[in-house]
Amino acid sequence: MIDLLPIHNNPKASISYQHIGRTDITRFEKMHVEVFSDSGTASIAVAREIAELIRKKAAKGEICVLGLATGSSPIKVYEELVRLHQEEGLSFKNVVTFNLDEYYPMARHNAQSYWSFMHEHLFDEVDIPPENINIPDGTLPLEQVYPACMAYEEKISQYGGLDFQLLGIGRTGHIGFNEPGSSNQSLTRLITLDHLTRVDASGDFHGIDKVPKRAITMGINTIKKARRIILLAWGYKKADIVKETVEGKVSSVIPATFLQEQQNTTILLDEEASAELTRFKTPWLVGPCEWTEPQKRKAIVWLSHNVGKPILKLTERNYNENGMSDLLAIEGSAYALNIKMHNTLQHTITGWPGGKPHVDDSHRPERAEPAQKRVILFSPHPDDDVISMGGTFLRLVDQGHEVHVAYQTSGNIAVADHDALRFAEFTRDLNQLNRVSTQELETTIDELQQREEASEIDSFRVRAIKGLIRRGEAIAGARYCGLPDEQIHFLNMPFYETGRSKKNPLGPEDIQLIQDLIQEVKPHQIYAAGDLADPHGTHKVCLDAILQAVDNLKDQPFMQDCWVWLYRGAWHEWPIHEIEMAVPLSPQEVEKKRQAIFFHQSQKDGVMFQGEDSREFWQRAEDRNQATATLYNQLGLTEYEAMEAFVRHHF
Repeated sequence: MIDLLPIHNNPKASISYQHIGRTDITRFEKMHVEVFSDSGTASIAVAREIAELIRKKAAKGEICVLGLATGSSPIKVYEELVRLHQEEGLSFKNVVTFNLDEYYPMARHNAQSYWSFMHEHLFDEVDIPPENINIPDGTLPLEQVYPACMAYEEKISQYGGLDFQLLGIGRTGHIGFNEPGSSNQSLTRLITLDHLTRVDASGDFHGIDKVPKRAITMGINTIKKARRIILLAWGYKKADIVKETVEGKVSSVIPATFLQEQQNTTILLDEEASAELTRFKTPWLVGPCEWTEPQKRKAIVWLSHNVGKPILKLTERNYNENGMSDLLAIEGSAYALNIKMHNTLQHTITGWPGGKPHVDDSHRPERAEPAQKRVILFSPHPDDDVISMGGTFLRLVDQGHEVHVAYQTSGNIAVADHDALRFAEFTRDLNQLNRVSTQELETTIDELQQREEASEIDSFRVRAIKGLIRRGEAIAGARYCGLPDEQIHFLNMPFYETGRSKKNPLGPEDIQLIQDLIQEVKPHQIYAAGDLADPHGTHKVCLDAILQAVDNLKDQPFMQDCWVWLYRGAWHEWPIHEIEMAVPLSPQEVEKKRQAIFFHQSQKDGVMFQGEDSREFWQRAEDRNQATATLYNQLGLTEYEAMEAFVRHHF
């Protein structure tokens, strides 16, 4: 029997082994796709399916052969498998594993090796026999790689093939490290990594120049022979490649599309990764849909851009030719619908982000009263405040609100060694002038001068120097925006302080820091980063901490009058149809925002986590703000130089 219940509504169910026939809703999709509200719930479902398979095999006295993946996508799957082992007695003694890939060259105990990754996240926490673990060897001499790859294939065959293969997907569409151009019949081999793949890995290696250019990977044909395949994709950054994989043509340009030929494959997505699929992005093109107010807004904004007309010029023919005739039937006429939507969008625009005092606020995004509000602006890193909402920050201060800025993490991991060395040497020389002992500084300078391996973890002294660099920049930027020092807060959340890209899980002490500040300030407004596309997930962890703290405090009387606004940073902007407050910026305000960003000198001129975008952060911010203003203007609304956008979080 096929389980037709959506998995996210039935979290205790395993994922169906059979391909579910396409319905009208999924007719654009060429693969079995399940969408979950979040990656955690999806990961638990995957882990339970794996656990069920292991137990069934064990009951028959058989070996369970698992193909395993690395990267951020499967981490929560492994966490749940570890929990099942430790709390529910799941044994891995009958399990043999084959990992998809490994960088080449790569020492096993290097922190970036997939050997280290798998032992840290799974193997060291369960009872799998070490001899049952198989990972491609990144330490082999080049002439031995091909024979080792063929031996890897032979060993998989000797075990009867893979019972289950877990996959992630790269933004090039690679599965394993099968980059664009890989053959459908490819086997385990040495390959050259795509530039985009190396860019995505550059944060873990402290720069793209330290990312290996090659890797050993299972081939596509090896993967396809698995009796069960599950592919995981989480977050906005995967949405475009997911759409191409699921709805596009089978092509070696996007190797993951070869999985369309496999009836035993399921793709698991969170809501963000599914956002570009036709049934979610433009459901009116699929068939009849439920016309809620948010859906109407989304559809009309899409229609305006699709036909290249301002909203007030849309005709009934435009609606009918673009799958929206049933909306007209509900609303009565294009004329009335256009005016209604134009006014709705117009009401999101305000030059008073803290509310305009003593005026009718029924059509404004913020309350008029109290006239002077207490505001906390949470900034995950020490520059997100000015990059993401610097213009709004300046305006809140200028309009007389009591603004507090809280920098949630030290941001030390994003400071380059050469900057830290420069400051350490300056401090040493200054101390020598004052005849102060410099022994510890000399040790730190030696450490920075001799560092070569990307795997090295920053010592406490190095982290302290890098943290002070970013602290000084943040203070200068906040002062420029008009804040007194007593309203500048550095939380230094402990989860961040690992000295490397990989962070610790969010803990109660992190949430308590947020909670204490909220209780102290008793804000009317909270601004928080809702941009979850940053490369290492710090924004999401910081947002989770804020939302948990808000939830813990929601019954406090002062919280009844507190609104939470979410901004986005240099990675993504809110879609126009989701924006609930748009703050226009004049050319002079854009210039002031740029100057505030410039105080963060360590984040200019080739920063640690540049991503695939070569622009500096101030350029990204300006381009993004100007693009938002342009989109509003194209809809037929007032033309501004730039706009910062916000969505309200309801708790």
